[in-house]
Amino acid sequence: MARKVRITFLFIITSIFFFATFYHLYLRDSISDINVDYLPILSVSSKEANNNNLVIRENISSPITRSDIPAFLSDIDQDPDIIPSVSILMPDWEVYVIISPDYTPLISLHDRYICVYETREVSPAIHAGELRLPIRSLFKCELPRRARRRLPFKQTTLMKSSEKLPAPAVMVAEPELLRWSFLVYDSLTTEDDVVLFVKGLNNHQGINREPNEFRCVFDSKGKKVIRTTLTSSIQEVFRCNHPDPTIFFEGGERVLVSLEVLLPVPMIVPSVAYYYSTPRKLEHNEKSEKAHLCACTMVYNVGKFLKEWVLYHSKIGVEKFVLYDNGSDDDFDKVVDELVQEGYNVKTYFWLWPKTQEAGFSHSAIYAKDSCSWMMYIDVDEFVYSPLWSNLSRPSTSLLHSFLPHPKNVQDVSVEKRQVAEISIPCYEFGPSNQSSHPITGVTQGYNCRRKVENRHKSFVYLDAVHHSLLNVIHHFILKQGYKEKKVSVHDMAVNHYKFQAWPEFKAKFRRRVSAYVVDWTKELNPGSKDRTPGLGFNPVEPRGWPLKFCEVYDNGLKDLTRRWFALKSPITRLDYSMAWQR
Repeated sequence: MARKVRITFLFIITSIFFFATFYHLYLRDSISDINVDYLPILSVSSKEANNNNLVIRENISSPITRSDIPAFLSDIDQDPDIIPSVSILMPDWEVYVIISPDYTPLISLHDRYICVYETREVSPAIHAGELRLPIRSLFKCELPRRARRRLPFKQTTLMKSSEKLPAPAVMVAEPELLRWSFLVYDSLTTEDDVVLFVKGLNNHQGINREPNEFRCVFDSKGKKVIRTTLTSSIQEVFRCNHPDPTIFFEGGERVLVSLEVLLPVPMIVPSVAYYYSTPRKLEHNEKSEKAHLCACTMVYNVGKFLKEWVLYHSKIGVEKFVLYDNGSDDDFDKVVDELVQEGYNVKTYFWLWPKTQEAGFSHSAIYAKDSCSWMMYIDVDEFVYSPLWSNLSRPSTSLLHSFLPHPKNVQDVSVEKRQVAEISIPCYEFGPSNQSSHPITGVTQGYNCRRKVENRHKSFVYLDAVHHSLLNVIHHFILKQGYKEKKVSVHDMAVNHYKFQAWPEFKAKFRRRVSAYVVDWTKELNPGSKDRTPGLGFNPVEPRGWPLKFCEVYDNGLKDLTRRWFALKSPITRLDYSMAWQR
């Protein structure tokens, strides 16, 4: 009997060991792939949170170097081949590696770089762009499958591919990876306060924590730490008071900034953001006049669409374009350079953070306020159009300005009109219009069949009237008290939204939604959401009959107008004309 018990016990122990090993080696990948955004985040105890050194040693350290390693590991020698950096675990097992601002000038894009992990595996490091103030190079890597099986995830080591791998003891000593789900990722200084952009605190639309639950923390790498109160906590935007300049840091120091969460347990949110006492603003020539109307949007791989969008809107009144680049890797930069050389005022801001459209628009409302009076918030696949322009032989820059309550250079406007600070314009959603690929003459020529009913509105906003919270939802801002919104009739003006394009274009767009509250369309969540495409389902497979979907009304209004305004006689196409934006 005793022998049977021993055999049974041995069998149970062996089975547990077998299944644990099987899970560790095979199953954990598939499970973790689903839950990467919900893995445990770095947290600190109440006692530790009161230690000022914690601010710089663990949570809001400057791009991490060996000096940030806890004392009991400080005897590990600095490896000269390792590039000082800090790494963030992003969705889909992508890792962002931000280079120290001191080392960034030494980065050469002619060299090849790799990411090295605790498991001694490596992956290519792809240069993605430069973060601003201070300038820091940012690389992207993919976390290898084997490295996903080890918790906690350690900081990624960046180095040139030609160098030898660091010693295992060095890899073990690395701190934990920062998590995108809990991070201060950017900051913006104004004359009156400091604005922080933070993931992981206000996670549900319409539900925001109170400002008195937080404090801002300003740190000069341990020399001095100052805390200030918050005045607003909405979505991913947190506003707090400046530190007292009379007791602040010495000039020239880099000052890190983060949030301290006071409730329920004090902790400091990890941060890669810096504080500058001088306000950050969109480049603007003080001698030149402030633009009356600008356009702002967030873009990703829109090189083939951008020229048409800029040319058209510049001819009807948009003076400046502010583009938040969400990590494009097509020819976007080249197209922007071409437009600038041709005389168009196009500014870009590197904004790599995924699913942060609302935060980006909040950023722009402050960043561009001194350069733009009104801002038009529409996407690159959206074109403002009025049926009232149908008989015009040529465009005019006064066309959009005439719809604004405060016309440019006009002083005798009624007080009631001046109170209107947001113009809401209805949208028409266009379908694939039997196209199988991107039309060579552009979207305004290629797509001419739409849904009958109008959809969500887009807006023009008077930036001085935007509410202190910077709250915006679906291209609309909340306004200060005393200002109001005006809705325009679809018979006077509409936005042609070329939303459902040829399948390859549509698929690429909807795999990368930028709104913070819109789920991945391939995941079976919120099936009744208005952001979902009717009849699409959850798989990235072209639905039956896609080329003719959403085709209820043929609408050639903008197609005919743009052909009249922008068509050129050209032998480069099989047609008898080409459009001004064709390359």
